[in-house]
Amino acid sequence: MGDNAVGDNAVPPPGVDTTKPSIARVYDYLLGGKDNFAVDREVGEMSLRIMPDGREGPRSNRAFLRRAVRYLAADAGIRQFLDLGSGLPSQGNVHEVAQAVDKKARVVYVDYDPVVLAHARALLAGDYSDVVLGDLRGPETILNHPAVNAMLDFDQPVALLLLSVLHHIGDDADPAGIVAAYRDAVAPGSHLAISHLHKPSPDLLEDRELAELSEEVFRKAFGTSRWRGEEEIRSFFGDWDMVPPGLVPVVDWRPEPGDPGKRYLTYRLVLGGVARKP
Repeated sequence: MGDNAVGDNAVPPPGVDTTKPSIARVYDYLLGGKDNFAVDREVGEMSLRIMPDGREGPRSNRAFLRRAVRYLAADAGIRQFLDLGSGLPSQGNVHEVAQAVDKKARVVYVDYDPVVLAHARALLAGDYSDVVLGDLRGPETILNHPAVNAMLDFDQPVALLLLSVLHHIGDDADPAGIVAAYRDAVAPGSHLAISHLHKPSPDLLEDRELAELSEEVFRKAFGTSRWRGEEEIRSFFGDWDMVPPGLVPVVDWRPEPGDPGKRYLTYRLVLGGVARKP
C-alpha cells in the first residue's frame, strides 16, 4: 500500500475516529500491516496476550479467501463477486485473484470504514472493480446501491463473500435474516463463502475457554462480538448445497499443493465454507 498507508503520523481520511478501534484496522495490524492506529494495536495486543499465535487466524483467513475465490472463478465459473465487509486491502485481493482467471470478472467491495474506502479506491484500476462505503447490515440499501447495480447483474450468478465479519454482528441485529436477504437476492448458481470465529463444543475445553476470553476482548473493544458454534455458522448457508469439504477449519478447506498445512494452536477457532444456490 506504500504511500497510501495511514498511521499515527498521517492525517486520517475524513470520518475516521482514531480514538476508537476499527475491526478492519485491528485485522490489518494482526496481518502485519501499517494502516492502523495506537487504539487498534492495543486491541490486537490484548488478543495476542490471550492467543499468542493469534496472527495465524487472520493469515489463514486471507489464504482461505484466495483459495475460495480461485475456486469460484476457475471451477465454478463465477464472474461476479460482492465482498461484504471487505476490510483493508491485503496481498491477493478478491479482484486480483478473480481477474487472474478472467480479466473481466467484476468485483464490488463493501465496507463502512472510510479508511477501507480510501485504500480500495487507490488500488482499483480499470472498469471491472468498485468499492462502496456502506453497512452490510442494511442489505436492501446495499443491493439497491447504484454502484453495485452498475457493476453486478443479479439475474446472473454472484459470489457473496462474508469473510471474518459475521461474528461482529450480534444476534439482536438478526444476522441470519441479513444473510438470508442476500441469499434471496441472487440467482441460482450463485455461491456464498463464509468464514467465522468458532466457539467449539464443551468437550474441547481449552479451545472453548480461549474463544470465550477472546470474545470478551472483542466485545469490550467493539461493543459486540458473537463467536458461534458449528451448527449456528452452518445455518447461515440456509438450504444451499455445501461445496466439499463442507464447513471446516479454514486451513483444511481445499489446501493447495505447497501449502504448509500448519495446524496452529487455535486453528479450530476459525471455520470456513462455500455453498451453491440450487
